[in-house]
Amino acid sequence: MADSDRLYYSDPFLRTFSAKVAGVREPSASESGSVWQISLDRSAFYPTSGGQPFDTGLLRTTSAAGSSDEIPVEQVDEDEAGTVWHLIQKPLATGTQVEGEIDWTRRFDHMQQHTGQHLLSAVFVRELQAATVSFHLGEKTSTIDLTSSSIAHHSLERVERIANEIIGENRPVTISYATRAEAEAMLASGELRKLPDREGTIRVIDIADLDRNACGGTHVRSTGQIGGLLIRSIEKVSRGVRVEFVCGLRAVRAARADAAILTEAAGLLSTGAPELPGLVRQMLVDSKTAAKERQRLREELASYQAFEIVKEAPLENGIRLIVRGWKDRDRDFVKLLASRAAAAAPSTIVFFRAEDADPVRVYLARSADLKFNCGSILKEALASLGQRGGGSPDLAQGEVPAKDETALRASVTDSVHRALSVSKNGI
Repeated sequence: MADSDRLYYSDPFLRTFSAKVAGVREPSASESGSVWQISLDRSAFYPTSGGQPFDTGLLRTTSAAGSSDEIPVEQVDEDEAGTVWHLIQKPLATGTQVEGEIDWTRRFDHMQQHTGQHLLSAVFVRELQAATVSFHLGEKTSTIDLTSSSIAHHSLERVERIANEIIGENRPVTISYATRAEAEAMLASGELRKLPDREGTIRVIDIADLDRNACGGTHVRSTGQIGGLLIRSIEKVSRGVRVEFVCGLRAVRAARADAAILTEAAGLLSTGAPELPGLVRQMLVDSKTAAKERQRLREELASYQAFEIVKEAPLENGIRLIVRGWKDRDRDFVKLLASRAAAAAPSTIVFFRAEDADPVRVYLARSADLKFNCGSILKEALASLGQRGGGSPDLAQGEVPAKDETALRASVTDSVHRALSVSKNGI
C-alpha cells in the first residue's frame, strides 16, 4: 500500500483536512463490538511513535442524499510497512471522501509536552552532560531517562530555571529536512543531537541556538507556546535517572493540585504552609516516641495477663496445658502473650488462637524446661489439614480455617502428649 501524505509533518497546527479512504482492514472484535482500521490517502492524525501517543478526533462523511455522519477516531497506529491505520467502529468503503478533525486539546497538549522534552533534554546535555536515552509522554506526566548516576537537587533547580528562561525568550521552533548523508554529517559535527536508524529524508526539529534533533513528532512553533515547565520528581532506574516533568496547562494543573493539598494539610494541622515541613518532622519524632511507649505498654500488659492466665491454670500430671482464644486482640499481641505465658512458669504449654479473622492464627509455645519441638508438631498437624506453618522449638505459628480449628487443636494436643510421654520415658 502506498504511503499516505502525513500532513502533520509540515503543519502540526492543521486541525481539519480532506481525504479519501485508501484501504480497509477486516473488522476485529472488541468489548464494544466490531472495529475497523482504515488508511487515508492523506492524514493529519499522528500515530503512536517515538514516545508520543496517537491523536484522536472525528471523521465526517456526507452521503449522496446530503446526510452527514461523524465517526470517532479512537486510535491511530503505524504498521511495519509504514501505513497509518485509523481505528473506528463503523465501516467505510475504499474511496469514501471524509473530512478529518483532530482533537485539538489533546494534540496541543502533546505538542507542548514533546517540545518541552526536546528543550529539557537539550538543557540537561548542555549543563550536566546527561543525555536522554528514552522519552515517554503519559496521560498526566511525562518522563525522560538520563545517562547519569545521580543528579543533585540544586542541579535540577538550575536546569528547570534555564529551561523556563528559554521558554520565556520565545525562541523559534522550526522544521527542516536533510538527506541521510547530510544528517550523518551534522551528527558527526555535533550539530545534530541524535539520528534514527532509518534511510531516506530526515525531518529535523530545531530550537534556535539550543538544540537540533531528528524527530517525526509534532511540536509547537516557539518555546513560548510550551507555556512553562515543571520538574515533578526524580528516581533511580536501571539505565540511570528518570525525570518526571509536565509542561503548559499540565504544569498549571499540577501546581494548583499541589497548592490545594498544601492548603488542606495546613488547615488540618492549624498552621501555615511554610511551617508544614517543620511541624511534620516534629510529628514524626513524636510518633516514633509514642510507638515505642505503646510497645513498652503492650509488653507490660502481655506479661501481666500472661502471669494471670498461668496462675489460674492447674497442673495436671505435672504439666500445665493452656488452650485459649481471643476475638478482640490483634495477632501480634496474641503471639506476644503466648511467648510470655510459656515463659512465666515451668512445665507450661500454651495453644493460643487469634480469632479476629478467618483463617484463625494459632500459636504453640512451651516453657524452656520442656524438650519437644513446637515447630515440628504444629507443622505436621497443619500439613494433615492441607495448611502450612511452623517455627522454632519453643514457639510456632500458622493459620487454619475456623471450621478446622477444633480438629487442629485435638491433633496438636495429642502430639504434645505423645512427645511428653516419649521425653518422660526417655525413649
